[in-house]
Amino acid sequence: MLCPIGRFYHNYQLFIECYLKKAGKNLLVEYIIGVFKLKDYMKSKIRHSKCFEMVGKYVLAVMLCTQVVLAQDVSKKQDTLKIDPAPFADNANHWYGIYDKHNIINPLPERPRYQPTDLKNIGDNILLFQKNNGGWPKNYDVFAILSNDQKDSIRAKCNDINTTFDNGTCYTQIAALTIVYNATKDEKYKKGILRGLDYLLEAQYGNGGWPQFYPLETDYSRHITYNDGAMEGIMELLKDILDNKTTKYGFLDAKIKKKLQTAYEKGLDCIIKTQIKDDGKLTAWCQQHDEVTLEPAWARKFEPACICSSESAWLVLFLMSIDHPSKEIINAVQNATAWLNASKILNIRVDRIQAPPLVTPYKTSTTDKVVVVDSAAPPIWTRYYELKTHRPLFCNRDSKLVYSLAEVARERRDGYAWYNYTPQKVLDAYPAWQKKWTPHDSVLSKKS
Repeated sequence: MLCPIGRFYHNYQLFIECYLKKAGKNLLVEYIIGVFKLKDYMKSKIRHSKCFEMVGKYVLAVMLCTQVVLAQDVSKKQDTLKIDPAPFADNANHWYGIYDKHNIINPLPERPRYQPTDLKNIGDNILLFQKNNGGWPKNYDVFAILSNDQKDSIRAKCNDINTTFDNGTCYTQIAALTIVYNATKDEKYKKGILRGLDYLLEAQYGNGGWPQFYPLETDYSRHITYNDGAMEGIMELLKDILDNKTTKYGFLDAKIKKKLQTAYEKGLDCIIKTQIKDDGKLTAWCQQHDEVTLEPAWARKFEPACICSSESAWLVLFLMSIDHPSKEIINAVQNATAWLNASKILNIRVDRIQAPPLVTPYKTSTTDKVVVVDSAAPPIWTRYYELKTHRPLFCNRDSKLVYSLAEVARERRDGYAWYNYTPQKVLDAYPAWQKKWTPHDSVLSKKS
């Protein structure tokens, strides 16, 4: 029968050998097991104290090598994970493509970027840009390999409050930090996630909407913002956390999840209540809605209060993703899908053509856009549709409303997305959704 030290050795050896067999590893641990055979010491007449000393050395060596093996496992696991650059593209494109004197830092020439698998470095950049209020500023590249001077400049501005949800900011950083935390288990990333969620919760209006910037500013950014997927992106994050379809958010406790559940339900209520009703019939949504009245609202001078096809399409796709939708959600999807189908434009396409250079305070343009008649073109949608009439709508920087792309000044005509194909995603997804949730009522089968 083995003494207590012998039993300890025997059990620990079995554990290590079992681990190595499961992991397919031999490495240095196997060598140490062969060298430090405690049974050889037990057979000898070494004094108990010396035997204990050798066991201590053995155990220490095995534990250290086990940590090496585990660390290598974690490293290989991280290599299989990555942070998708696509959700950060809008921010990065603005940083590299549009010089802004108000930026804390601007890009240095020919600087490399981190690979999507460089989780810790990207995660550290995200934490570096996070402000003391838990939010993030927009239009920087978290994949950029920053100089020490750039990092110092960012740290010096940690108390600035130019935090926003615009251009995919905040909810994208939280999702990325979650990937880093699950791969590393480093508590600093979890802390960043929780601070980000607290910021998100604090920014929500009582009616369930979110502004574009928080703390609130004095301009149109106070409005409930669907533009560029701001509120839809927040809701997607909350839904991902609350759905429990994966374990990636398992580290969040019940207390924070309860708060997120309340915020999510309020957000859904806001989406339903802001759907535009014209002549008693529900249509779709504006890019932004007044934070008090919930009515469609102007934003920039060329962004009128109207029905917006692309933002509406993304909202509908989000609502379609909800399992067991309520009657209110089904009604919203049905009416918005019918409106998007009715508002499609046939037999045209938009071409970008070369044009003489045009220098403006905003950009130097060398191209223009024209509408071309094409009977083979797929359905297309204008960005804006006029309230009440539902006519395709355009606008200049002087806020003058016009009804064709040709009437828009060239700088805006070439520099803004006036047409899009996003609603087609809704029309493509609708049949499967309709069959599952409202099998006897297809709005695409009804005659207009």
